[in-house]
Amino acid sequence: MRTVTKINGNWAFSLEAKAVPASYPSDWKVLDLPYTWNGEDGQDGGNDYYRGKGYFAKELSSADFGTNDVHYLQFDGVNSSAEIYFNGKKLAEHHGGYSTFRVKVEDIKENNLLVVVADNTANDRVYPQTADFTFYGGIYRDVKIVSVGKNHFDLDYYGAPGIKVTPEIKGADAEIEIETYFDCKDAKVKYEIIADGEVIAEKTDDDDAEFEIKNVHLWDGLKDPYLYTAKATLIVDGEEVDEVSTRFGCRSFKIDPEKGFILNGREYPLRGVSRHQDNPGIGNALLYEHHKRDVDLIVEMGANTIRLAHYQHSQDFYDLCDEAGLVIWAEIPYISRHMANGYDNTISQMKELVSQNYNHPSIVVWGLSNEITIAGADDPHLIKNHKDLNELCHKMDKTRLTTIAAVSMCTMDSEYIHISDVVSYNHYFGWYGGSTEMNGPWFDDFHKKYPKTPIGLSEYGCEALDWHTSNPVQGDYTEEYQAYYHEELIKQIADRPYMWATHVWNMFDFAADARAEGGENGMNHKGLITFDRQYKKDSFYAYQAWLSDKPMVHLCSKRYIDRVEDKTKVTVYSNCDEVELFANGVSVGKQKKGKYPFFYFEVENKGETTLVAKAGDLEDSGTIRKVDEPNEAYVMKEEGSVINWFEINTPDGRYSINDTIGDILSTTGGKIAAVKIGLKVKKALSSGKDGKAEVAGFDTSGIKINKSMLKGLYAMASGFTVKRVFSMIGGGKFTKEQILEINAILNKVKKKNK
Repeated sequence: MRTVTKINGNWAFSLEAKAVPASYPSDWKVLDLPYTWNGEDGQDGGNDYYRGKGYFAKELSSADFGTNDVHYLQFDGVNSSAEIYFNGKKLAEHHGGYSTFRVKVEDIKENNLLVVVADNTANDRVYPQTADFTFYGGIYRDVKIVSVGKNHFDLDYYGAPGIKVTPEIKGADAEIEIETYFDCKDAKVKYEIIADGEVIAEKTDDDDAEFEIKNVHLWDGLKDPYLYTAKATLIVDGEEVDEVSTRFGCRSFKIDPEKGFILNGREYPLRGVSRHQDNPGIGNALLYEHHKRDVDLIVEMGANTIRLAHYQHSQDFYDLCDEAGLVIWAEIPYISRHMANGYDNTISQMKELVSQNYNHPSIVVWGLSNEITIAGADDPHLIKNHKDLNELCHKMDKTRLTTIAAVSMCTMDSEYIHISDVVSYNHYFGWYGGSTEMNGPWFDDFHKKYPKTPIGLSEYGCEALDWHTSNPVQGDYTEEYQAYYHEELIKQIADRPYMWATHVWNMFDFAADARAEGGENGMNHKGLITFDRQYKKDSFYAYQAWLSDKPMVHLCSKRYIDRVEDKTKVTVYSNCDEVELFANGVSVGKQKKGKYPFFYFEVENKGETTLVAKAGDLEDSGTIRKVDEPNEAYVMKEEGSVINWFEINTPDGRYSINDTIGDILSTTGGKIAAVKIGLKVKKALSSGKDGKAEVAGFDTSGIKINKSMLKGLYAMASGFTVKRVFSMIGGGKFTKEQILEINAILNKVKKKNK
């Protein structure tokens, strides 16, 4: 029978090596897997983390392979490309850093040298290459030896488990088809279905098997994520020679353009988050406990769905989602920019994604791409690539649907938008331009124009660090603005049940080494929880109040203590029917829960005040303190040209950099001023590294703006303040003096009378 042995310990590693060693390199660093070489430089900003080759070497004895006849090395994740050498002979290459692959090993000696060359060098053929996250290099998941007899279940097909289970619900019962793959004559397979540790159905066949489960126990989301086990035993000449098993769940689902997601016949709105997997210092080199912690936090918040962005995640994580009852969107890293030379890689990565994850009941849609039309949606090759991926998914899996995550400025009339079965959009109205109230009406417009196309919201969010204010505004990176933003989005989503799925971007802060925003470089801070998973931002509790059935109460802005105003707003989140707020033991008032689970109080701010929010037997407390001057510790600190609010001249009736582009361009004088400002902006945009145009650390060269994109871009940009635009361009391209000169230009322009 097969044996599976992890070989994660005692690998020699070098970033300086230039060639595959002929013998074990005793002078290399010794480490255990999983490991990435970008755990620090991929998280500190500057977009300068090492992207190249890393060499890993391990000694293996013949005893490590056991006594079976056939041996494979299984790699659960090597980013981005891998070359495998055994005793100096190159055995295989693999391109795609987030999926499992196996390599057959022969000619095993008493002492052997395994060398893996991991390579995250930039190229034009392996996805991802352009994206808002760090591409950590290394062997960051387990490496195993899989040893089997001469006759065994398949180990060569795209890392698949060799067993495929397809349940179909028929009334109260389920029909189960189990397929196995092997290449040996005169073999039979004993199939078993196991429930609660007991075999409930069994048969032996020389081909695939079909079963019927009466009164089937459904996999029913968070309510009851019940799992069966299918086991297959290969029998040759009366002897059991190999065995594989997989868990599976029996559920039905459909996605309706009016009613949204339907699970097991009932409406089940998918409301949740997206997840990036990396952690501080270790990047993507995670252990089981890291995955378990993430799932527990997501369930604690009350989410019932996760979009697993933007790549294949660990099998541990898919397993945990099966167990928790979370509904999953799984996708390949076909992201941001279509590469003419990357077609084959999208096909192979999709085959791996579907083959390896077919049996997971949590997965309901396969994601074809993310924001791939940033450079335009009219490329015939891009369209063909998506049509081929869509057809491939349906050919490999007749039980699930396909989807895409479309970039905001991509017109809803684009051919690309209507390739997949369902579609979602990444909209950041209220953060990257526009305003929060634009989100709901945009979806209403889509729904009205394409009533038969299920529409969802695949990304939305805004950034927050430990900055605070009583007057939150778009782009200030405060915890208070993030909370306001998500309150507004929750209201709009709750009123639109036709949206088949909504996914906050993101559950956790994550590393994006190109970023320089919010006062901490190298990070995307849109998470509802901090990168280290230690602090739940107020927005986390907004969703918990909306989504969770477990009674809760949360007093917001507990990190915002020093306040200058005489009366201050205090926000409380709770899913209870009534909340009462106390200030120094005196009741400020009671409020009944309205349509949404948000409670707002006005509190006198004198001296030091202890606030206590009570809901039934639950309570949460915090402190505020009256101060004469704003606490500078609450104000965002940025490298480069930092401009404080009091340095910006804002004469009455005149524009300033605090005004939005839309308001400025609504006047003739504003249009004239915009031309002058545009010349300065053009010069800044052409000053990226190597002469490339950059915005927020991203290469913008090669992006072609057509009329439909222009309309979408204007809708977004019209909501930006001019100051916000300069922040997004990136520190260092403009001095403080230059920005204040632009402010002076705007100060000469009269505002439109309202």
